[in-house]
Amino acid sequence: MEKINYDKETEKIIESIKRSGEVPTLLLHCCCAPCSSYVLEYLSPFFKITAFFYNPNIGTNDEYAYRRDELKRFISQFDAKNEITVIDGDYEPDVYYKAVQGMEKEPERGARCEICFRLRLEETAKLAQKEKFDYFATTLTLSPLKNAELINKIGLLVAEKYDISYLCSDFKKKNGYKRSIELSKEYDLYRQNYCGCVFSKRD
Repeated sequence: MEKINYDKETEKIIESIKRSGEVPTLLLHCCCAPCSSYVLEYLSPFFKITAFFYNPNIGTNDEYAYRRDELKRFISQFDAKNEITVIDGDYEPDVYYKAVQGMEKEPERGARCEICFRLRLEETAKLAQKEKFDYFATTLTLSPLKNAELINKIGLLVAEKYDISYLCSDFKKKNGYKRSIELSKEYDLYRQNYCGCVFSKRD
């Protein structure tokens, strides 16, 4: 089977939006401010975005609050063509630990991470359907350490489950990750050196 170019899939959607002249709504799952910075810069000219901060994998309440507040600070300072709003997800570490129970010794990028991706994408899709967004997406594909193909497959599966359109992506393409580092410096964003969960911090 031919490998899908998820970056090209994003471009196709954007081109169709340009032709239509409309500005669809997008619920964007945001993992942190640095990853979100480039994605918001790239997508905000074409979508009315709501940033959804839902990351029950984050190990402590303080870390969760810091990452959430950094995202809000960036959005408040970023001059977007279309307004960007924020929805605070509930901090539910118990949900995460229950989902990955028995996988505590799995290596990074293994089965535990797949469950974590699904948990966050499913919650995003569920909310996107409830609030009648046109699309949902995630910033997770920006990281060169994360499997964009797996994330997109999960996104498409939950999109089908909740009957909501998923915006495929591979945001690290077009120097997206490099641009996120530049924006992080420009806005003095907190750049964490682990994904957030206690297991990645341990490893």
